[in-house]
Amino acid sequence: MFRFMFRALAVAALALAVISAVLDAARSIGASKFIATPLLGIWASASPQTLADAKALTTHYISAVAWDPVLIWVLGQPAWLILAVLALLFYAVGHRRERGFGRFAAN
Repeated sequence: MFRFMFRALAVAALALAVISAVLDAARSIGASKFIATPLLGIWASASPQTLADAKALTTHYISAVAWDPVLIWVLGQPAWLILAVLALLFYAVGHRRERGFGRFAAN
C-alpha cells in the first residue's frame, strides 16, 4: 500500500518536473538566455500563506538556521531540479525489489 503511494507520488513529482522544465525551456528560448524559475518564487506566487506557515513551523519546531541558510537555498534552486530529485527519492522508497529465482536465492 505504501509502496504504491510512493510510486504515485514519484509519477506526480516527475510530471510536475517535466512541465516545469518545458516552461523554463520555452522561456529561455524566448529570452535567448537561460531562465530557471526557483521553487520559492512559484510557491510564493501560488500560496504565500502556506509559505509563511512553513517558515513559522520550521523556525519554531526545528531551528531558524534550518530555514534561512538551508531551506532558502534549497527552495532557491530551479523547480524542475527539486521536483526531479523528489521523484527519484519517492521512486527509490517505493521501488519493489525483484524476487530471486532458483534454489539458492536470498530471501
